[in-house]
Amino acid sequence: MRNIININERGTLTLPKEMRKKLGLTGMGQIFAEETSEGITLKPGATFPIEIYTDERIAEFQRNNEEALKNFSLKKK
Repeated sequence: MRNIININERGTLTLPKEMRKKLGLTGMGQIFAEETSEGITLKPGATFPIEIYTDERIAEFQRNNEEALKNFSLKKK
């Protein structure tokens, strides 16, 4: 599918509805833009936040796990 897409003064462009539908892009979706020797490649994508835990936070998780497992039993009834 080929389309001419206008870019405004801020660099914003709008993908045609048919193209967004075909690629499964809805609402506030994201795409990856990659510069290649042939031009620009756009691909559907997503990003996810990553949390880096401190030693104190890891210790808190461990304490909570140990507390939760105190009443857990694998005994067959």
